[in-house]
Amino acid sequence: MLSAKMEDYVKTVYELQRGSDGAVSTSAVAERLGVTAPTATSMLETLAERGLVEREKYKGARLTREGETVAIEVIRHHRLLETYLAEQLGYDWTEVHDEADRLEHHISEEFEERVAEKLGEPEVDPHGDPIPTETLDPVDERRGEALSEHGEGDTVVVERVRDRDPEELSYLSEEGITPGTRLVVEEVAPIDMFTVRLPDGETVSLPASVAEVIRVSDPDAAENGEPDGVMG
Repeated sequence: MLSAKMEDYVKTVYELQRGSDGAVSTSAVAERLGVTAPTATSMLETLAERGLVEREKYKGARLTREGETVAIEVIRHHRLLETYLAEQLGYDWTEVHDEADRLEHHISEEFEERVAEKLGEPEVDPHGDPIPTETLDPVDERRGEALSEHGEGDTVVVERVRDRDPEELSYLSEEGITPGTRLVVEEVAPIDMFTVRLPDGETVSLPASVAEVIRVSDPDAAENGEPDGVMG
């Protein structure tokens, strides 16, 4: 049985691999988890001994198929819990990430199954992230592209937003930008500000740093359920 800390490391490697086709550096893992590089190195060595990661000298680590399955199961727990907290317990979407982080390691498979059934087997969580199915097959974590990659006149639909910053989520919610919102890029200013028009005609100016973490797709592709673009 893996400890919660081990599962956190496996999930972190998985998340960092989403934006890279190669191994994940030890320093990147350490930075994400807020630990020292030697601490991260020690844990990655332990996970390698358990067959969950493969380590490449001077390059970092990548998950084995077994490690990927562990990560996907933890992510399924996390995203189901986020959805349950939001839909059944009235949590705001700014609150569910940290709460799910605390709970994801401690629920049984029976509880997971009952939560999924209660929610009607949801496909995405409150932030638009795909929820893996009970078969734990890899999900499309790279769907969509950053809003910041679009230009003036483009019409897009919000697919998902980053869930790690409550203040950022609160800001987007107040401005009416959530998964499913249709946006038109009105202006891209030289100072890296993106002005978008909402369905009600109101406009919102977003810093480039925020536009980079809003993942969007082509409206026609979204309506037809087709993948559009590549997420980083």
